[in-house]
Amino acid sequence: MGERFDLIVRNATVVDGTRAPRFQADVGVRGERIAFIGNLKNKQATTEIDATGKVLSPGFIDAHTHDDRLMLSAPEMAPKASQGVTTVVAGNCGISLAPLVLGSRAAPPPLDLIGDKSWYRFPSFKAYVEELENNPAATNAALLVGHTTLRVATMKHLDAPASPGEMDAMKNLVQEALSAGAIGVSTGLYYEPARAAPTEEVIEVCRPLTARKALYCTHMRDEGDHVIDSLEETFRIGRELGVPVVVSHHKVVGLPNRGRSQETLPLIAERMKTQGIGLDCYPYCASSTILSWERTLIASKVLVTWSTPHPEFGGMDLADIAAKMGVDGKQAVARLLPAGAIYFSMDEADVQRVLSFEHTMVGSDGLPHDAAPHPRLWGTFPRVLGHYSRGLGLFPLETAVYKMTGLSAKTFGLKDRGVLNEGAYADLCVFDAATVDEAATFARPIQPAKGIEAVIVNGAITWRDGKATGARPGQVLRRQ
Repeated sequence: MGERFDLIVRNATVVDGTRAPRFQADVGVRGERIAFIGNLKNKQATTEIDATGKVLSPGFIDAHTHDDRLMLSAPEMAPKASQGVTTVVAGNCGISLAPLVLGSRAAPPPLDLIGDKSWYRFPSFKAYVEELENNPAATNAALLVGHTTLRVATMKHLDAPASPGEMDAMKNLVQEALSAGAIGVSTGLYYEPARAAPTEEVIEVCRPLTARKALYCTHMRDEGDHVIDSLEETFRIGRELGVPVVVSHHKVVGLPNRGRSQETLPLIAERMKTQGIGLDCYPYCASSTILSWERTLIASKVLVTWSTPHPEFGGMDLADIAAKMGVDGKQAVARLLPAGAIYFSMDEADVQRVLSFEHTMVGSDGLPHDAAPHPRLWGTFPRVLGHYSRGLGLFPLETAVYKMTGLSAKTFGLKDRGVLNEGAYADLCVFDAATVDEAATFARPIQPAKGIEAVIVNGAITWRDGKATGARPGQVLRRQ
């Protein structure tokens, strides 16, 4: 066991990210990695954490984020570090900051969810990766390149399929992004700038994924009436390219589709027998994205999260805003744009069914730049541990941790992450299993979680005693 350790976490209840039963141990860290698990009673370290009565797990991997800009604009990553997250998967839903230079052009929705035109200043994916590596965040990042971003970068008319020349241009940008370290491509076929892209365009643009066995991640075309068609389209893209696919934030939306997870999950399980498929979900009945009248029609309630012309209405119910304006809902939406919203459009039984499905990872899908964000931005992981695992008994703690760590590392190909064993990177979370839970609510969404004691990334403590430490040890992770 040699010389002293940089960090020892003592007397911990270890939940190792593999679903194995918990056990008692000390964990010794040297540099970025876990050097020893066992009894370190007579050993010393530069820094020690007493985890008596607490759980030590791998740090959580947020399988679905829009943190591309947050890592640069608020690198302490408080919304994530505060809930035990040590790695974020960014660039989802077809939206990545790179490669795109907008100049004087406005960022079209949904690109405006993560930044205005000033943030779209990276001519290549490599330029973005270099900025992250030169100015690290508190969390690691695995990066996707967004198909919508590529369309905006290369196309004249977003409401049409790409021409052969435009597809070639996008394909070259995908190749460059993969060479720079991207782990795959994401699409947001649900959104207007990508909606006109036929399946064939997506396959053609994603051709470079095949040689690298990189990932195809998608916010599917339809999560409502045509959810089965959208799943089949996703699976077809994966088969034609010979690459694994990840279905983003799997859900079924709208009253007529309540209960249809009983249809989608068996289909996913069946297709998993013959091709690589992953999926993630967030543990809430409400979604959050750009505001549009069409999207309000499937929701029982709509909260406005931000509005450029009317910032005073952030956090208010759309019905109350319309009444205040003295107009109907449709006119209110028109006056609020560009804006974002939370839509209450899912059934709790479906949420629980998807979350407890054996292969479902956990992703927050939080929007960090909303004035009144969805509470999932600050509360996702503690909510799974507290409300769903401890409170409702949906699955044991070991399974909850696996869905946030080992399963995600395996799905995204993040070597030596997501598991707590000797030789793995020291991405760790110390939490109180008896009290861990979300504190964020729809009324007060910006609240650090309860019960998170310490968070460690690559051997450095990033969160302790309820606040960021200032350490920024994050790395850009490549797919192995």
